[in-house]
Amino acid sequence: MKRQIPLAFVFIFSLIMIILYFVPNDFSIDANEFLLKWIYIIGIFALALGIWSLLRVSVAKIQQKRPGWGYSVVTLVGLFAMICFGFDYFRHFSSTEGLRNYMWLNFFDYILIPIQDTMFSLLAFCIASAAYRAFRARSILATILLVAALIVMFRFNPYLGPIGPVMDKTASWLLNVPNLAAKRAIIIGVGLGSVATALKVMLGIERAYLGKD
Repeated sequence: MKRQIPLAFVFIFSLIMIILYFVPNDFSIDANEFLLKWIYIIGIFALALGIWSLLRVSVAKIQQKRPGWGYSVVTLVGLFAMICFGFDYFRHFSSTEGLRNYMWLNFFDYILIPIQDTMFSLLAFCIASAAYRAFRARSILATILLVAALIVMFRFNPYLGPIGPVMDKTASWLLNVPNLAAKRAIIIGVGLGSVATALKVMLGIERAYLGKD
């Protein structure tokens, strides 16, 4: 029963949401908005579950002295410190005062944002490495990709002289015609895949979200 009941709930509420979306009347609109508000409630429980999972994994790693357990200590200290600062030293539980806390702002601006910048910088090097491997003209398609990428990248170069306007028009055509066609094809494919996955979840074919037996 612990599997049949969740599957029944998923099917019933999925069917209700589909009917409410395609039935144009005030009742369906209000009911649809009411049910959508439950997403926030589910999100709160999902956040609590994520924090609990992080605590369990980190504490177990620290207790067993696994490699890199010091990072888990830093993670837990940062987690509880930001919670404390976010509540403005536990003086504000239902207001936004904690978001203007001095320590919260400094931790966010001078620790979290530099870490994010570092991650994106590393990502830029990875993209550059992947682009170098992809743009090597080993075939006709790779050569076309290389030429198109060079045209798009160099269209803003101020030293191109009279070639600049031609390069700009060519780059615009590449972005608005073949590139846009490929993007639309990808979006259509993603949309069809999403519909197929939603139907599989709705009909109980896809049950990965239920976990293991």
